[in-house]
Parts: sequence; C-alpha cells; structure tokens
Amino acid sequence: MPIHPTAIIDPRARVAESADIGPYCIVNSEVEIGPRTRLMANIYLEGPTWIGEDNVFFPFSTVGVASQDKKYRGERAETYIGDRNGVREFVTIHRGTEGGGLVTRIGSDNLLMTYTHVAHDVQIGSHVILGNSVGLAGHVVIEDWADVSPFSGVHQFCRIGRHAFVGPYTVVKQDVLPYSLTSIKPEVAVFGANAIGLERRGFERSSIESLQTAFRLLTRSQLNTSQAVERIAAEVPPCPEVHQLIDFIRSSERGFIK
Repeated sequence: MPIHPTAIIDPRARVAESADIGPYCIVNSEVEIGPRTRLMANIYLEGPTWIGEDNVFFPFSTVGVASQDKKYRGERAETYIGDRNGVREFVTIHRGTEGGGLVTRIGSDNLLMTYTHVAHDVQIGSHVILGNSVGLAGHVVIEDWADVSPFSGVHQFCRIGRHAFVGPYTVVKQDVLPYSLTSIKPEVAVFGANAIGLERRGFERSSIESLQTAFRLLTRSQLNTSQAVERIAAEVPPCPEVHQLIDFIRSSERGFIK
C-alpha cells in the first residue's frame, strides 16, 4: 500500500493494501480502513473506528476522537463510516457515548464540507450533504438524501427527515420534516416541499403535488397538528412520501418545525 514515510500507523491497525495514507497522517490502534480509501495528509484517526471503501479524507480532519460531552467517562465507544464519502478539510467526527448507544455512524455517498462537526452518537444516513461549518450536536439523526446548508446548527436529539433541504444559517431546535424546504426568513419555518430537489431526484410530479398539499395543511390552514394530520390522511392523494411524512410526525418526540 502507498504509505508516506512521515505517516504513523499503529501496528494493530488494519489497513487495506489498496488504501493510500498520505504525509503526516496518524492511524491509531483499533482503526480499520477499507480498500481504496485515501487519507490525503494530516489526518488523525482514533479507534475503535471502522472506515469502508473509496472514501477520501482531505487534510486536517479528525475521526473517532473522544466526545466533548462532559458526561463522557472514557467508556469504549465506536465510530462507523461507510463507503464513498468525501470528508473535507477540518471536519471533526467524534465517537459515541454510553448515553447514546456508544456509536457514531455515517452511511455512504455523503459529502461533509469544510469545518463540519459531527458530535457524539450522531446517526447520518446516505447521500447526505452537510455544508461548510454545519454543526451537529450530540444524538442528532440525519436521514437519507437530506441537505443542510452552510453555517446551520442542529440541536441535540433533533431529526432531519429524508430529502429535506435546510437553508443557510438555520438554527434547528426541533425536527425537520422529510421532503420539506425549511429555512430562516426571518424566523425558521417550512416553505413547502423541497420541490426542486425532489424533481432532480426523479420523484413523480403527483407525489410532489401531494406533498405540497400536505405542507399547506400543516403550516397554513390554522389547524392544530392532530387536525392537520387527519385532514392529510383523509384528503391528500395517497403516496409513499405522504405516508412517510405522517409517520415522521407521529414519531416526533421534540415536536417539529412548522
């Protein structure tokens, strides 16, 4: 495997032969790196951490380090990263804690832009984009295909639903509905379905229209949430996306942004 002579790799680490370890990288014990994953330079990895195939880590990112949670007492906790992720400069990814299941997990085909922070016990799906300087507090869940714009912050235990788009500079204190366009102007609110993003991903026009109707009932009808959900279930043309939206609402523990 190509290993730069300035890199330091613990003999107990497991690194695939086709991985590429650049200058001044440090790979500690209990770290496993999959085939064709590249550490460009000045990457610090701490275990237990498992990293899959074809990932690219740009300079000065850190992965698997101890949580900033003051309740963390050094318990064994883990970090899992899937395949084909792009981790840009100065990204920080912290391992889990006992209070959150002892694992931080990132799926596949994600892009984490510069200065993104992924705190302890965060669960990120696949095909997610996190813009520059996005901050995820502990226990946050980001579902598949979500897009969080630069300089946004997400409060502990919040969820961002699948295919949601969060605008720049948004402070997320409650769950973000799946398929929604949520942004700040001047307050954080839902501005209908993420129609452009859904069209680009090949969703049926009828599904997008059903979602738009559902969001209008949720945010503009003067109905409370229970009444709006009843109206959606009774009046909106059914489709899988609307069913997922209703399930997300019913499972929300922190409430959700309207």
